Amino acid sequence: MDKSKLRPPSNFSRTKMLTEKPKEKEEFPVNTITSKNPSNSLASKRAVTSAPSMTAAKQTRPITKVSGAATASVTQAAKKQPTPLSTATGGNPGANSDVPPAKRKRAAWDVKGRLEDMEEYSKDTAAKLGDSQRLINGLTDKLNEGQEKINQLVDFKQSLESQFQMKQVENGEIAGKLRNLEAELENTRQKHSIELSSIKMNHAQELSAANARESSLQSTLNETQARLSSLQSESIIFQSIISSHSSTIVSLESQIRSWTAKSDATERVLIEKDALIKNLEERCATSEIRVNELEAEIRSGEAARRRLHNMVQELKGNVRVFCRIRPPLQSELSIPVLSHIKLNPQDDKSMEIISTGDSSAIGGSNTMTKSYPFSFDKIFPPSTSQMTVFDEISQLVQSALDGYNVCIFAYGQTGSGKTYTMEGGKDMTDIGVIPRAVGQIFEAAAWLEGKGWSYLFETSFLEIYNESIRDLLVSSSSAAAGTTPKYDIKHEGGVTRVTDLTVVPVTGGDEVQSLLRRASTNRAVAATNSNEHSSRSHSVFTLRLKGTNSLTGESCEGTLNLIDLAGSERLSVSGSTGDRLKETQAINKSLSALGDVIFALGGKESGGHVPYRNSKLTYLLQNSLGGNSKTLMFVNVSPLTASFGETLCSLRFATKVNSCQIGTARASKK
Repeated sequence: MDKSKLRPPSNFSRTKMLTEKPKEKEEFPVNTITSKNPSNSLASKRAVTSAPSMTAAKQTRPITKVSGAATASVTQAAKKQPTPLSTATGGNPGANSDVPPAKRKRAAWDVKGRLEDMEEYSKDTAAKLGDSQRLINGLTDKLNEGQEKINQLVDFKQSLESQFQMKQVENGEIAGKLRNLEAELENTRQKHSIELSSIKMNHAQELSAANARESSLQSTLNETQARLSSLQSESIIFQSIISSHSSTIVSLESQIRSWTAKSDATERVLIEKDALIKNLEERCATSEIRVNELEAEIRSGEAARRRLHNMVQELKGNVRVFCRIRPPLQSELSIPVLSHIKLNPQDDKSMEIISTGDSSAIGGSNTMTKSYPFSFDKIFPPSTSQMTVFDEISQLVQSALDGYNVCIFAYGQTGSGKTYTMEGGKDMTDIGVIPRAVGQIFEAAAWLEGKGWSYLFETSFLEIYNESIRDLLVSSSSAAAGTTPKYDIKHEGGVTRVTDLTVVPVTGGDEVQSLLRRASTNRAVAATNSNEHSSRSHSVFTLRLKGTNSLTGESCEGTLNLIDLAGSERLSVSGSTGDRLKETQAINKSLSALGDVIFALGGKESGGHVPYRNSKLTYLLQNSLGGNSKTLMFVNVSPLTASFGETLCSLRFATKVNSCQIGTARASKK
């Protein structure tokens, strides 16, 4: 509307009233627009009906400005308002009775509980997001309502403008009254125009800035909502990751604590072990010194043991005699056995042979009994095992390792058990003196290795058949060739050798067992009336050994001769003829020569002659039967009563041997 067409007022007071009233109405707009009751605002507006058109224009401008500020205020409240869900939906903010108390923090190991809490928290967050969305919708509705109020105010402004036009007509009458004040009014109008221009310019700038700010806030809100959604998704992912990492951290912390405890315990154990090791090292050093001292004492004790052992053997006699009574065979149980032999139950060294016969006298016949008592170093009854027999001679076998010559031979009539005593049966429990002696020698040599001793062994096995030497270890190829070497007996420096005889080095008992089986197949055996498997030769098994001690520098040489003599027999009993007759004559001759040598050794004076050369057997055993040997004889006795005569002769011969003192044996040592 063009304000220049207004007529001047009639008087100054009317002009003053018109200029003062708009000032009262400029203080009205903001509170009226944001009021919850728009009708009151409209009533207030309609009450001002006499204001000029310029004043009405000034009243409508702030409405748009206030409406934009209210919209921005509402938008900011929707974004920033942190009020609880109950307050946003119209509830009482002070009513907190329905809010659940803060939950207690769960333990780190309660993974399931923590997952349930996070699910509940996620549900609460989703509910709050829905409530926020509803709050935004409510604020949007309120914004729309405000916009409607603004439209109503615009309508009201138009109504006021129409009323203003009506009032212009009415005021035309008083325009003249205002002409007097035209100059003053013009000045005032110019002043007001300048102010209005400034206000319009400021309002336009503020409105532009508000619009820009609203757009910026709207874009910021959109971005914030998108960011919120993204952050919520990331929060869920991070929460699951954090939960996983938390459980992993708890597990790792538990493992670290466990490993730390173990490390501390291990360190303590290592410290204890170090102290224990140091203590043990000190004790080991002390023990090593003590061991060296004990080993020296053992070596000294071993030397003393050998001296005492040999002294005991010398006190028992260099030639000892053991008597062994053969148990009856299964085929001999139907004939009289053992009735002529009476053992002393009080000891194991005496026995009697009883002879029973008829004597005629006047007035009738009488039975005459004659007793022949005998005493030996040991008597073995028929029930004695092979092990028991060997245990008694094991100390004598040990002398061979000490450097002595040891000779053990079995004497007796044919069929009295000499070969069984010396070689034994096929069962390992029935092996005889030879395999057991060899086994003991090798076991003792192995034990002595710990004392510094080392031994070399060699063996030979021969038989004297019809005063001829035969090699029982000869190879099958040499035997098949048919060439028989000439075996001569040589005595050199106290050592007996047989030329061209097979000598086999051995390192263990198994090798010797194999050689014994080979020799058994080569030995001369034949059947006679007295024995189905009678040995027709004297067999001599020789084991030579040489030992050295690396600690003491000692050395020794010993010989073990184990001899199974052929059985003495009477031609009238054996019924031998032809070759068997020659064999019997040769056997008896060599046994007679053995008796002569033993008698000569036992009763000789200094320089007396000993007939070693009367037989190959005695000449071969010259060094074993002399004073430089430990000798033991088994006299084997048949249990048959029919063999009384041969038994009596064998026991008498053994008694003579047992009474011989052939001197003190000397060890071969360096």
